[in-house]
Amino acid sequence: MGLTSMAVLLLAIVAAVVLFALTIWLWPRLGKKSVGSVLGRFGMMLATQLTLFAAIGLWANQSFGFFASWADLFGMEKGQGVVVDHSAGSKPVEVTGIQQVKGHGSVPSIAGKVEKVNIKGPESKIVSPAFVYLPPEYFQPQYANKTFPASVVLTGFPGTAEALIKGLHYPQEAQKLAKAKKMQPTILVMMRPTVAPPRDTECIDIPGGPQTETFFTKDLRKGLSEQYRIGLKPANWGVIGDSTGGYCALKFAMRHPDSYGAAAALSGYYVAAQDATTGKLFGEGKQSKQLEKENDLMWRLKNKPMPAVSLLVTSSKQGEHNYGDTLKFIDAAKKHPTRVSSMILDSGGHNFNTWRREIPGTLQWMGSRLSA
Repeated sequence: MGLTSMAVLLLAIVAAVVLFALTIWLWPRLGKKSVGSVLGRFGMMLATQLTLFAAIGLWANQSFGFFASWADLFGMEKGQGVVVDHSAGSKPVEVTGIQQVKGHGSVPSIAGKVEKVNIKGPESKIVSPAFVYLPPEYFQPQYANKTFPASVVLTGFPGTAEALIKGLHYPQEAQKLAKAKKMQPTILVMMRPTVAPPRDTECIDIPGGPQTETFFTKDLRKGLSEQYRIGLKPANWGVIGDSTGGYCALKFAMRHPDSYGAAAALSGYYVAAQDATTGKLFGEGKQSKQLEKENDLMWRLKNKPMPAVSLLVTSSKQGEHNYGDTLKFIDAAKKHPTRVSSMILDSGGHNFNTWRREIPGTLQWMGSRLSA
């Protein structure tokens, strides 16, 4: 049974309840002052607490999409390689599965469609899975010869791409807004920024390591434009992300305005994180210091020419650690030709509930910044 399956969660809940009941029932019988009784009480308390914590952890993982599998949880995931087959006939994007948009039926011209794909990067030498949401209009006759705008939607770290569909409901929200004429029909490319698991690359081209930035700014756009009716101009592409994905989104647009015309960061941050999951991101020597500066978004606003892109940042006055930094970012980004917008909630946290409140406005904002 998979880590994210409902069966595993229900089994953990049942085990916790049963062990709790058994502990209460057997506790008086283990009241004797003997080694066996003491060990029995200790064992029952330990087993009950472990099952309780397991149930809570499994529920949290399903709700927030931290880990996709048991291998991912234990840092053993090896399903995604970094070598791409460049032999004749090898396609940059391969469709590996199809799933319905929940609650919208099965006819693509009415409900749209979500395709699971593998995206291969000839320049970055990275291959990564993604879910591509195609809106109903993509399959309707009147749109047969038209291209669509596309938004790359990124999770935080570690995150799972499925959480963008099942937890944050991006396809459902986009379809609802398009139907209400509040945003234009848009293709969504949903994935996590962890394209070289289990390492968190912070979407950087790491010296001697994964070339994540090249993958997202060059390989992904080119491959998907060949597979689907998406243009290659910056105005055709946007990128949205939460947490780590938000940092990546802003950086892609600010460092590569020739690739992405708009970026939105939900609870994002502005300087690359460095910890045990990232390792050394910038290499060694003088060049490493310069590369670190180049990936510091606040440093870029003060020391680099302002890019002609649109940026959206979100935070909360209470409950978000990035509130102060977000205000500083907004103030520094108010320079032509950059256009900066914000969404500040009175209260909210670094969680799915907060992001679900921000997604409708974010999608509408993004739709107004992109062109087909």
